[in-house]
Amino acid sequence: MAKILIIDDERSIRSTLREILEYEDYVVEDVDNGIDGLELIRKNDYDLVLCDIKMNRMDGMEVLTEGLSIKPDLPFIMISGHGTVETAIEASKKGAFDFISKPPDLNRLLITVRNALDRGSLVTEAKVLKRRVSKVRAILGESQAIKKIKETIERVAPTDARVLVTGANGSGKELVARWLHEKSNRSNAPLIEVNCAAIPSELIESELFGHEKGSFTSAIKQRIGKFESANGGTLFLDEIGDMSPSTQAKVLRALQENKITRVGGEKEIDVDVRVVAATNKDLLKEIDAGNFRMDLYHRLSVILIHVPPLTDRKDDIPLLTQSFLDEICNDYGMPVKKISEAALEALKALPWTGNIRELRNMIERLIILSDRTITDSDVKIFANPSSPAVVSNGNAAPQTDFDQFTNFQEYKDFAEREYIKFKLEKNNWNVSKTADDIDIQRSHLYSKIEKFGLKRGE
Repeated sequence: MAKILIIDDERSIRSTLREILEYEDYVVEDVDNGIDGLELIRKNDYDLVLCDIKMNRMDGMEVLTEGLSIKPDLPFIMISGHGTVETAIEASKKGAFDFISKPPDLNRLLITVRNALDRGSLVTEAKVLKRRVSKVRAILGESQAIKKIKETIERVAPTDARVLVTGANGSGKELVARWLHEKSNRSNAPLIEVNCAAIPSELIESELFGHEKGSFTSAIKQRIGKFESANGGTLFLDEIGDMSPSTQAKVLRALQENKITRVGGEKEIDVDVRVVAATNKDLLKEIDAGNFRMDLYHRLSVILIHVPPLTDRKDDIPLLTQSFLDEICNDYGMPVKKISEAALEALKALPWTGNIRELRNMIERLIILSDRTITDSDVKIFANPSSPAVVSNGNAAPQTDFDQFTNFQEYKDFAEREYIKFKLEKNNWNVSKTADDIDIQRSHLYSKIEKFGLKRGE
């Protein structure tokens, strides 16, 4: 339900606007001066502001300018009894969505309000989509290890030096590679990624170097490889420790000579590529075991960057947690949930074998299953699904069979359904009270009830 703030020093106008908008099921607050209005904008989240231009204490144009500096995406509709074309143009230049003359025409007012709210929704959705599409997230953390990584990236990125990034699964090696590219002189050229562990050994050479038509049975046409695709940019070789020995030899030659030859071809092709590699293996041990070439290791490791596991940077967990709370709640279109200090301490105490990736999944699970504030009890109950059964009212709750879920999405749907069902039954199927309890819109809760096929008394 949209929340609208009215700022106008005429009581009659405020009352009229409030009556009209509340009849349309909007949540409305009003104030008689710009100074108090700005204070409310700072403290609360509004979807729209209706603001008079001529007011005592602070002019409406000043309120508009200051309000947009506080919340740049907040739509403003300016209202004035002395409307002129010049005033409307000035308001638009300062960032107002629209301008309405007093006394406001009912139909025009409602259409303008709906359009402004639609625009606000589109701006929010665009930001969410942009963040989802953008693959470069910030490297979060204030620990000494993270500061050192950031400093190394700043120094190394502008050069063409090859970089080997090491670290455990889920620790953020890929993010380091992306920032090396983003801050390099090649940032306008492509960053091409290859997961060496995900491609069968018989296909990896074709994937990297391309192939000519007819070079093998399924080669029905010529194909450009990743080295050529990354020409002028960066090639990120993830899980380099899983590359086959024959491919290692060809990659070594490509790095030495800056030339590649397609599978089945004879022509040498010049390539200008910066290579960043990553691995979760100890390559020196792999060299001793005969699984990795020492000369390739030295070619790749001009610069070494080690990403520490989360257990070595637990002081960064509160910062990471808050970032994930903001991001995930925005993606789900819900108010950002709070987390208690005790819950943060409980998160710090967990083993984190999956590192940052595991932390993000746990925060998403806690957002879905907890109430408005995530507590340490929530962490103990929900953060580790394989923990012993939870005791409630003195009785052991039935243990969920987690083997029934083939992926995390299935588990999320199951958990969300059970949580909503529990809350509805607790509130005797009062949908309004339940929606308020779990802090989502009634329409959203009705959609969930329909999605999960929930029925009273089932």
